[in-house]
Amino acid sequence: MTSKQRAYLKGLAMQMDPILQLGKNGLTPENTASVEEALAARELIKISVLQNCLEDPKEMAQVLAERTRSQVVQVIGKKIVLYREGKNEKKKIVLPK
Repeated sequence: MTSKQRAYLKGLAMQMDPILQLGKNGLTPENTASVEEALAARELIKISVLQNCLEDPKEMAQVLAERTRSQVVQVIGKKIVLYREGKNEKKKIVLPK
């Protein structure tokens, strides 16, 4: 992913509300499955890490990206933004070249 594409996705994510919250249990198989479903439906998602979560959001983002075959767009504070390109017929976001 180029820096221009990452900047474009960050701009799209600015208007989004987090659709998932990760709490004190951290990354569970259920959470990972929810992220997988959300990425399949939306391509770009924002996740909120709650205050009571003891894990580092940056590490959580990397693990989630590996498990869901997605890319980390950004991690700011307790917010994680992930992107995974959709299949051709379901593609919603067109990245700049």
